[in-house]
Amino acid sequence: MEWNNKFTYPKSIRSIINGSRHYSLDGLNLPSVTTILKSTQSEEDKAGLAAWKERVGYKEAERIKKEASIRGSSMHSYIEQFLLGKFNLDLLEDDNKSKKMASEIIDNGLKNKLSEIWGAEAIVYYPGKYAGTADCIGIYEGKESILDFKQSNKPKKEEFISDYFLQGSAYSLAHNEVYNSRITQVVILLCTVDGLFQDFKIEGSQLTSYQNKFLSRVEEFYSKIKNRV
Repeated sequence: MEWNNKFTYPKSIRSIINGSRHYSLDGLNLPSVTTILKSTQSEEDKAGLAAWKERVGYKEAERIKKEASIRGSSMHSYIEQFLLGKFNLDLLEDDNKSKKMASEIIDNGLKNKLSEIWGAEAIVYYPGKYAGTADCIGIYEGKESILDFKQSNKPKKEEFISDYFLQGSAYSLAHNEVYNSRITQVVILLCTVDGLFQDFKIEGSQLTSYQNKFLSRVEEFYSKIKNRV
C-alpha cells in the first residue's frame, strides 16, 4: 500500500444552511451528498424511520443515533490514521469498540487489497451541483475505486444499503468529472459493534445505474428548491 498524490483535492469550509450541510467551493455553497439524499428521501423510507422512532421511543432513538455517530466518527478517525501510517494496533485498548471495528476493516478489507491511495477524507465535488467527503480513493483490488467505511449495530443486507451505494456513486461521478479519472468501482467496508465484517461492491452496469439514480435525486433536489422560491 502506497500513497500517490496524483490529484490535488480542494479545501473547503463546511457550513450549515437551512439546517443542511454545505461546502463552500468555487464561490458557491454546494449541498453535500448526504443533504441531497436526505432531502429527496422517499415517503416509504420516511415512514419507516418514523415507525422505528415510534417503536423504540424518541428519546431512545436519539440516544442510539448520537451513540452511533460518535462511534462512527471515532472509527473513521482510526482508519484514517492507518491510511496515513499513524495507526498503532499495539496500543489497542481491550474495551475500545471503535478501534476494534477499525482494525476489523483494516485487517479484512484494506490490507493486501488497497494497493494505492490517492486521498483519505478527500473533498470531491461536481461543479455547480454538489460536494462531499470521500473516506478513501485509490486502487482497490486493481481497480480505481471509491471506498466508504461504515459501522452498524446489526449486519446489513445489500438491498438495505442503497443510500451507501448512491453516496459512493455520487463521489465517483464527481471525481471522474473533475479529474478525468476512471473510477469503476464503489466499495463499502462495514463492521458491526459485535465485530462482524462485511464488504459490498458495485461496478459496471450496476454502478452506472446508481450514478443515474443519484443524478435524478440531484435534479429532484434543485427542483424542490426552485419551487420553494
